[in-house]
Amino acid sequence: MTYICKQFLTNYNQKCLPLVRRQSSASLWSLLLNCRNLSSHAITDSSTSMVRVLSVAEKNDVAKNVANILGRGAVRTREGLSKFNKVYEITVGHNTLGNCNMSLTSVCGHLFNYDFGTQHKKWWSCEPKDLFWAPIEQTCGDNNQRIKQTLIREAKRCDVLIIWTDCDREGENIGFEVITVCRSANPRLNIFRAHFSEITVEAINRAFNNLIRPNKKLADAVDVRQKLDLRLGAAFTRFLTLELQKLRPELRDTKHVVSYGSCQFPTLGFVVDRHKQRENFVPQKFWSLEVNYKKNGFNAKFHWKRVRLFCELSCLAIMSKVMDNFEAIVTNIQTKRRTKWRPQPLDTVTFERSVSSKLKINAKKAMAIAEKLYTNGFISYPRTETNKFPPELNLVNYTQLQIDSPIWGQFAQRILNNGPNPRNGNKSDNAHPPIHPTKYAPNLTGDDKRVYELIVRHFLACLDKDAVGFETTIDICVNEEIFSLSGLRIEEKNYLEIYIYDKWSDKEIPQFSQNERFIPDSIEVTDGQTTAPELLTESQLIALMEKHGIGTDATHAEHIEKVKERKYITETPDRRLKPEGLGIGLVDGYDEIGYQMSKPHLRSALEKDLQAICDGLKNPEIVLNNQIIEYEKVFKESLKHKNRLFDAVVRKL
Repeated sequence: MTYICKQFLTNYNQKCLPLVRRQSSASLWSLLLNCRNLSSHAITDSSTSMVRVLSVAEKNDVAKNVANILGRGAVRTREGLSKFNKVYEITVGHNTLGNCNMSLTSVCGHLFNYDFGTQHKKWWSCEPKDLFWAPIEQTCGDNNQRIKQTLIREAKRCDVLIIWTDCDREGENIGFEVITVCRSANPRLNIFRAHFSEITVEAINRAFNNLIRPNKKLADAVDVRQKLDLRLGAAFTRFLTLELQKLRPELRDTKHVVSYGSCQFPTLGFVVDRHKQRENFVPQKFWSLEVNYKKNGFNAKFHWKRVRLFCELSCLAIMSKVMDNFEAIVTNIQTKRRTKWRPQPLDTVTFERSVSSKLKINAKKAMAIAEKLYTNGFISYPRTETNKFPPELNLVNYTQLQIDSPIWGQFAQRILNNGPNPRNGNKSDNAHPPIHPTKYAPNLTGDDKRVYELIVRHFLACLDKDAVGFETTIDICVNEEIFSLSGLRIEEKNYLEIYIYDKWSDKEIPQFSQNERFIPDSIEVTDGQTTAPELLTESQLIALMEKHGIGTDATHAEHIEKVKERKYITETPDRRLKPEGLGIGLVDGYDEIGYQMSKPHLRSALEKDLQAICDGLKNPEIVLNNQIIEYEKVFKESLKHKNRLFDAVVRKL
């Protein structure tokens, strides 16, 4: 007993010494346990002086890589109860916990799901409107039971739990699911969270030695979103599907589900809106003038300052006037320095848009590749809203990693010679830095290689200098009508040498002098017509979703894929998004009854509320109840006017 007391007091810096001296042996154990719960440190194993730590990551590969980094390669592997989630054992020293025996394991995303009880789970078990307030429960599915049992087994013999899930809202929520399971097995666990943005030696060691507490507010926001999505999705999906099957019985045989999601519908709405703009577009014919002149081997085409007229007779009248005296006089020559800005650091939305437009890889696949690159330590965490590098990020070190590349090594060395000079944006989520390479990866192949290369080129480009050129504009006057010609001479390509995705080309024009006179080779009337807006690309759709607050940087790709899976939209051969009959009908139907469910305001308001929960400004339960009430109003109107709603849907099938 004496040895245990001394060991305990040493671990707690003798904070409890006066109390211990006043206690009898019978009450000493009770005092030790109470003090243990009050301390911010774990009790050590008195026989080994080692703290027993359980670390849990979101994926097996992350757990394995963290173990290898902290254990410096000295890792013992044993099986978990799930064959996909191993347990890695290491011995590691911590700056406050001391020497630790650590077991690292993982989950596979969320452990739990929200669902209705048996009374409401089946489609025909209740009216869809009942689902807005029906009881829901959180359950662990069969696929996760073995993972759960592994956590319980490991937690029972540990003193400290460290959460290593992804450092975003979703990861924090998964972390609290892990905490729930582990605390059920061991209520005395001291719980920490490791905050990291990349899986590198420096970042993982820094996270381990600067542990923080998990953030319940972030997890609460995800719980609200999950509960609301369950209620809305189930109520509207059952209503839409069952009512449509009554009108079109053949749909029952195909088991076709008309699903609803509060992010899916606004995403669909953007695509339908552009489609309607295109369908309803009425082209207008226009006319213009241009002056052509060849000098010193260069063809100069001067464009009309009026640009165009929509009246042919007016254009012909001006042409007649010009032809009365068609000598041209150079009235103005102006040369200005032009700058083509280098890109800002890469946030998730810019990454998704860039990969979609430049590499022709859809956003969902791009994010899957980025997750794999991150897990393997090649890039930083790919889900970030930040487009400015924090001062503490060592850009020199990250640039140094790339100098061995035969493709961009010389460019990286030039940046090191000049000093990295980032063109920072003004957005920060105060959680993760912009996406950047964390390791040189010469052996990647296929799309993994292409995505990694884009990230590296973007990173190096934003550290270099803007491209510089000089634009010369020449104005001429032909019988009072002004025409203009522009040319460009690039003086310094700078970042364009590495960022092959941006184009900026020299455009040579002949030299003219002020007041110079010449007779044009031709003066012509040209005609054309206005063109309809193109269907949206995935890149443009993501931009609209971000602008209107639909989803988050982490979920844009998921929502787009969902409306594709539901056959509400399809992709054309030139990779544009086209709405199909059912998608158009659903948008038309809700527009018909006066509730624009395809417009972004409802979901956008929810996203703002979720952020307010994260910031501690709003109560989760109040937000959830208010949102349910708002959507319940829409549902009641849908029931009231269902004939008009479904008439519009059926017309498009």
